[in-house]
Amino acid sequence: MKHDWRVRPLDDLVRQIRLRATARPGIIAVNGHSASGKTTLAHRLAAAMGSSDVLHTDDIAWHQGVFAWDVLLINDVLPVVRSARPLRLRPPAWEQRRRDGAIELAGDLDFLIIEGVGASQPSVRGELDVVIWVETDEPTRSARDAARIAAGENTPSGLLRWMAEENAYVTEHQPWLDADLLVEGGDSIAHDRDTEVVLSGRS
Repeated sequence: MKHDWRVRPLDDLVRQIRLRATARPGIIAVNGHSASGKTTLAHRLAAAMGSSDVLHTDDIAWHQGVFAWDVLLINDVLPVVRSARPLRLRPPAWEQRRRDGAIELAGDLDFLIIEGVGASQPSVRGELDVVIWVETDEPTRSARDAARIAAGENTPSGLLRWMAEENAYVTEHQPWLDADLLVEGGDSIAHDRDTEVVLSGRS
């Protein structure tokens, strides 16, 4: 796939999302490889869009497998969000392993942004209003993963296990082909990271 990457105001991306997500709450997925910049983009969007919250698939997938969170999303998260109620969820693995806290989302949202590897996997695609794929070159992603390992946020063996599942998923499904919008998440195209994004006019 070829991209015509263009630096655009963040407001342009927000406008495109609003045009596509006409229902409330709008359910937005931010998908991409590990360390592609999904979390950063999701929080930038939430701050720019108002009445929005971010759900990290890493939290609902904790000790359940990279992609084994879809049923929890469909059955336990989205019905609450769509009823405009606040969410406080402790997935089964949290209870079993006595993890503190809970997954919490504000009530009466205009937008829920779901971010993580596989955020638009086929089993949840029908629940989503907008899918964004974050495209980042492999050397940049590898450097970011290495920094996370050095900081103690992951281990080499943990990363290998994760990447085995991730690589199988992206090879089989090529999720960027099903995305509504593509954002460049690397560092090679100069832009203001507070006010701008790099969007693709793909061909």
